[in-house]
Amino acid sequence: MAQPLHIRPMTRSELDQLVAWAADEGWNPGLHDADSFWATDPDAFIAAELGGELVGGGAITSYGGQYGFMGFFIIRPPFRGKGLGDQLWQARKALLQSRLAPGAGIGMDGVFDMQPYYAKGGFVFSHRNLRFCAQIPKDLAAPAPHPALVPLKDLAFETLLAFDSHCFGVDRRRFLKAWVNQEDAAGLAYLQGGVLAGYALVRRCRQGYKIGPLFADTPAIAETLFDALASVAAGGPLYLDVPEAHQEAMALASAKGMSEVFGCARMHLGPKPAAEDNKVFGVTTFELG
Repeated sequence: MAQPLHIRPMTRSELDQLVAWAADEGWNPGLHDADSFWATDPDAFIAAELGGELVGGGAITSYGGQYGFMGFFIIRPPFRGKGLGDQLWQARKALLQSRLAPGAGIGMDGVFDMQPYYAKGGFVFSHRNLRFCAQIPKDLAAPAPHPALVPLKDLAFETLLAFDSHCFGVDRRRFLKAWVNQEDAAGLAYLQGGVLAGYALVRRCRQGYKIGPLFADTPAIAETLFDALASVAAGGPLYLDVPEAHQEAMALASAKGMSEVFGCARMHLGPKPAAEDNKVFGVTTFELG
């Protein structure tokens, strides 16, 4: 029988440890992800303690009680195979359900090997999100200024929020405020006739840079945003997490010479958010959706 875990809220410093473990797993978190995630929902981070030692953790993010997302599920390698992960996962699921409105759905991006386990817990497979990578030449110059592109920070926040909510499916204002204002990042918006038609953000990660989200009304707009931000990663790797079911998003990754390096299964318990999936050319994060 597995030893009982002590499940409790995480401290802010423990979240930094969880992010470090995620880096050890090869998930390549952003340098400032912990700050953005904590600002989104500090009650989302759950610690698993055994004999006074932190052995695991995870996130159970609530977006206004209307939608939840489970991520960052980690048990440290020396403590695996002892039934501790099952205790932590079941506790996180129950805690998140208690934080949501009745009938609200929960999403997650789980590694492929764990997909059968999550299915036993009631989660239904939706699609695969695949991480692509390209090595950006050191001498890649930024493209000429595009008349439709403006810095993301110059955009009215409520305008950005409305567009993001259509693409993501729910209002995530606390996350968005932190995400677009993080350090070591650059964001652009695409205005078509004065109307927001796409936006993207690139942030520095443990290795290289990652674009996320990449939301756009059309493939051409998505490509314009991608090209405008790619030079930020000059001399290193650039990553993009692409919904495999979105053929035009997959075509963009292929056209940019990107190779698949990782992936997760997007799964849902209960209803999926009413997202405009055709606009999602790059997901925001595997940890918070």
